[in-house]
Amino acid sequence: MINHSLIDTHKHQGLRRKLVDVIHKQGIEDEEVLQAFMNVPRHQFLDSVFDNLAYENQALPIDENQTISQPYTVAYQTEKLQLEDGDRILEIGTGSGYQAAILAQYDVEVFTIERHKKLYEKTSQLLHKMALTNIYCYYGDGFKGLPDLAPFDKIIITASPKKIPENLIQQLKVGGRMILPIDKGQIHKMTLIIKKQNDELQIEELDDFKFVPMLKGAV
Repeated sequence: MINHSLIDTHKHQGLRRKLVDVIHKQGIEDEEVLQAFMNVPRHQFLDSVFDNLAYENQALPIDENQTISQPYTVAYQTEKLQLEDGDRILEIGTGSGYQAAILAQYDVEVFTIERHKKLYEKTSQLLHKMALTNIYCYYGDGFKGLPDLAPFDKIIITASPKKIPENLIQQLKVGGRMILPIDKGQIHKMTLIIKKQNDELQIEELDDFKFVPMLKGAV
């Protein structure tokens, strides 16, 4: 079961400090990103049997054969977004809600979509209980995005499509940034996209990661 008690002990806080040190040594330098990781209790997004592993720098299983991403991966994507106050962020793949909670530590609005109904229901309840009032959860197909709420300043995809989703590019503001892992077969290549004037895209391939596949439809 998810740790709905929302208990956050001194031990948990100490383990978070160690985790922050680890991701900082791996190259995450943005102080706001590091502070967000101090603020968000990762153990609350996991089954209680993983309590002893919650602050290890590793991905862990959640419901529906999905994972909560490695903390370094979450930090990496967050840092590459270069968040600014007032940003409206579209997240594809709510999952456990941990990435959304990290983003919500900024003065932004987070609109997050989950295709698994069971995960959507569980995670939206948890985020509500955590009083993260700047997160708005939606159930549906991430490939479709949220066209009625577009455009977005930033888009983050936490699963790996085989190519850049055109629908989501259309929902990104001019000057906006999208970060996503592209499925290249054996690797998932983290890719940063900046939308220029006349819908021109600046595309930068970054480091290699491992993600679950991005699938169409809602289940």
